[in-house]
Amino acid sequence: MTKIGIVAPASRLDPKIAARVSEFAAKHAGLELRFHPQCFLSHGHFAGDDAARADAFVDYANAPDLDAIWFARGGYGSGRIAARVLPKLALEARKKKFLGYSDNGTLLAALYANGFKGAAHGPMPSDIAREDGEVAISRALDFLTDGASSGLEPAVQSGVRTAAFNITILSHLIGTPFLPNLAGHVVMLEEVAEAMYRIDRAMLHITSNPDMRRVAGIMLGRCSAIPENDPAFEQSEEDVVKHWCHVSHIPYLGRADIGHDSHNKIVPFGRPLFS
Repeated sequence: MTKIGIVAPASRLDPKIAARVSEFAAKHAGLELRFHPQCFLSHGHFAGDDAARADAFVDYANAPDLDAIWFARGGYGSGRIAARVLPKLALEARKKKFLGYSDNGTLLAALYANGFKGAAHGPMPSDIAREDGEVAISRALDFLTDGASSGLEPAVQSGVRTAAFNITILSHLIGTPFLPNLAGHVVMLEEVAEAMYRIDRAMLHITSNPDMRRVAGIMLGRCSAIPENDPAFEQSEEDVVKHWCHVSHIPYLGRADIGHDSHNKIVPFGRPLFS
């Protein structure tokens, strides 16, 4: 039986969401979900203070009876605990899969930068609240239990090295010790609730970085809930990404099937090991 531990490195998970996910997961044979009590703590914006979130992550990551770590939801807070948790992770943690996206991209990047091979961008328990959310949860559970390749983003299937990020998160990782070496990787980007000028500014930052100019190319996922710009920006998110790829001589490789929605596909960091 696959045992999946769920922690909340960023914002708090509603217990009602956890109950829905548990009820849905009960229909899947051969798995057990274990929600850490920390998921339901509240400390301002966060699911408990930094120490509580870090301790929960380390507790479950190092637990020998758990096979995978599933991040409960995004929000904000993962970056505040990355430096706390990395030195405390044991060999057991290196054997696990870690699945999430959005703010949790900081932890996924930090794990990958430190040689962990199981990090992957993909759906989280909180996604069950989205339209067709059960489809996303099923995709995640199939990947975490059986390593199913059916939920992978199509470009992953080619065997290239990949990574996926929220645009703002990747921009903010540059200059920190948590940014992995992405040379030769196809980097997939998505965004939610950011104005076009902010997306443009972040892409300027990302593509101006010498290390980022060594990637194999950039693919653009979905950018959703973009606020209206005043005055109108008059460029789409694809216009912006194509522009900065052209300026920086980074190949633009088209659209990726990722985003803050139930269609969000799974993108392993590196090459898929669980197919």
